[in-house]
Amino acid sequence: MMKKFALSALALSLLAGFAQAETVTVYSSRNEQLIKPLFDAYTKETGIEVKVLTDKEGPLMARLQAEGANTPADMLITVDAGNLWQASNMGLLKAVNSKTLTDNIPAHLRDARNQWFGLSVRARTMIYNPSLIKGEQLSNYEDLADPKFKGKLCLRTSKKVYNQSLVAMMIAQQGEPKTEKIVRGWVDNLATDVFPDDTKLIEAVAAGQCAVGVVNTYYFGRILDKLPADKRAAYPVKLFWANQKTNGTHVNISGAGVTRYAKNEAGAVKLMEWLSSEKAQNLYADKDMEFPANPKVKADVLVSSWGPFKQNLINMSKAGELQGAAVKLMDRAGYK
Repeated sequence: MMKKFALSALALSLLAGFAQAETVTVYSSRNEQLIKPLFDAYTKETGIEVKVLTDKEGPLMARLQAEGANTPADMLITVDAGNLWQASNMGLLKAVNSKTLTDNIPAHLRDARNQWFGLSVRARTMIYNPSLIKGEQLSNYEDLADPKFKGKLCLRTSKKVYNQSLVAMMIAQQGEPKTEKIVRGWVDNLATDVFPDDTKLIEAVAAGQCAVGVVNTYYFGRILDKLPADKRAAYPVKLFWANQKTNGTHVNISGAGVTRYAKNEAGAVKLMEWLSSEKAQNLYADKDMEFPANPKVKADVLVSSWGPFKQNLINMSKAGELQGAAVKLMDRAGYK
């Protein structure tokens, strides 16, 4: 009996050790400082270790493709639905059957085949300098092509995927001819050369170099977050929610998918479900001033202060499907 008990104890000990040793390996294009606190919290809660390799999305997808069935990666995390769509289209992801994920993440923020899921929402909308232009003069992305904005508009380069996705979504809803006319109007209205990043664009609007621009809100949030709370209202840039009377503000995502050859598929699904949960969503979104993808979760206080807005509900997969067409269109329109 003692022998039997000793063997049982040993077996339990080995099983416990195996459970503690379980790991999920993640390839991520998100900065390590943004995701490490999340994974540390997950490990603390579950005992499951999360190993992370970070790089830009292009090299990560090329690595996954080259590694094939030998990849150690169980999950891919990246930004922009266009990148997630591309990973899916390259055969790097697999479908996930999870009621938790489909309950937590709205349909327009996830792949129709459940190969990827949004985990935070990034809104790309207008900013303006109230000393140069009034908020009531603004309405839609399309309206920025109107000659009344001649010499007043600033844009980020068309080489950035965020603008490619915005134009792709416009193509999906308005067709190429109309979208091309709009983009040509934007180019005609530029106050200066396109900017390499949204932060410099916001600073240009603040300095009065241009009256209005289009940016991801989290860049604006980062700037405000560095200011004392009592100085934020005086910052010479304001946010305007685009297309509220039509199809809603363009949104994009950061998100994740389980890799096609995941060794720990179950562990990757569990981690993704946890990241979509009410408990984890603020940790995921607040760190970078984004909006939670789970609609049950409130955004950070600073982000919430911008007020509610209507999102464009077209499925994010269109950002990937029409990305090539968007790039060609912007090139034809002279949008550099």
